[in-house]
Amino acid sequence: MKRIAIFASGSGSNFQSIVDSVKKGQLDAEVALLVCDKPGAFVIERAQNENIPSFIFSPRNYEDKAAFEREILKELQARDIDFIVLAGYMRLIGPTLLQAFSNRIVNIHPSLLPAFPGKDAIGQAFTAGVKVTGVTIHYVDEGMDTGPIIAQRAVDVLDDDSWETLQQRIQACEHELYPLVIQKLLSTVMA
Repeated sequence: MKRIAIFASGSGSNFQSIVDSVKKGQLDAEVALLVCDKPGAFVIERAQNENIPSFIFSPRNYEDKAAFEREILKELQARDIDFIVLAGYMRLIGPTLLQAFSNRIVNIHPSLLPAFPGKDAIGQAFTAGVKVTGVTIHYVDEGMDTGPIIAQRAVDVLDDDSWETLQQRIQACEHELYPLVIQKLLSTVMA
């Protein structure tokens, strides 16, 4: 069974979706570690409720990105992590982790990339007035949401949508799609 680490910075809804998929037998993996860069994030409570170990850090306590990524790497190696899943982790991954986990780091983004990369993709979609947005799962590279796309699913922007209603539908799509894609990657790419 593959051991995954989930990196998250916020409420952890995708974290919970992945954990729930494991518990239901829909995802054949072990969530072996949460990595969180926001000591007050709700995802930490979710991990505690699931008895999943956490590595929680504050980037400002380190000299630079390389320094905290070396600490993260030690945690990943100590737990024999096979694969990294970003789930609302609001930092770019640097060379330390990219080299150690080449082609084994994936991210989920709430738009149909390459449209609306970076923060507030839902707000960007609203401002642009698009009729369709969606969800993208991609490999992580050194850029901002620039890695090779693995899977995408469209979500219509309805005439009466608010930011909140669109976010709810995008998150529902994420929660369904991400565990399916992770399972496929673990069973084919990492077989």
